[in-house]
Amino acid sequence: MRRLWLVPVLGLVALAAVGIAVAAQNWSVHLTGDQEVPPPGVVIETQAQGQASFHLSKDGEALRYKLNVANIENVFMAHIHCGPPTTNGPIAVWLYPSTAPVAGPTGQGRIQGRIAAGVITDADVRPLAASATCPGGVSDLEDVLEHISNGNAYVNVHTNDGVAPTNTGAGDFPGGEIRGNLP
Repeated sequence: MRRLWLVPVLGLVALAAVGIAVAAQNWSVHLTGDQEVPPPGVVIETQAQGQASFHLSKDGEALRYKLNVANIENVFMAHIHCGPPTTNGPIAVWLYPSTAPVAGPTGQGRIQGRIAAGVITDADVRPLAASATCPGGVSDLEDVLEHISNGNAYVNVHTNDGVAPTNTGAGDFPGGEIRGNLP
């Protein structure tokens, strides 16, 4: 009979452990051309796709990410932008290449698989002033996470074949060829 008190205590411990595990968050987004918001008169026709996944550490201080692509050519940049699904917004976090904020070379040909992986901390966030597309602005990782949670962020992969003019077809959309709106 004396051991019956142990059941509720163990139940509370289990609930506390689940609560701690829930503190870490995950997001995953599929990137396609039809999510892009191209300039007027530009039509994005592409077979390219991508997948971006993010895992927030339990303490909320680090966001691990992986960015994979398929059927895409001439990738020279990828970012997390601040902005809702129907508009383009400013860059909040640089994902590819790792030598941010320097773009990779143009005209690099086909890329398949993982193009970027790493950890985002406050030091990786580009400060942004408040604007119509980025209400409240961005100053640190917490702000980026708030925009992600509110559906006001997206991942964008930019391509450029290095030959003028731009926006001539797959592999040549410097404003973005594939996009995934978060969350």
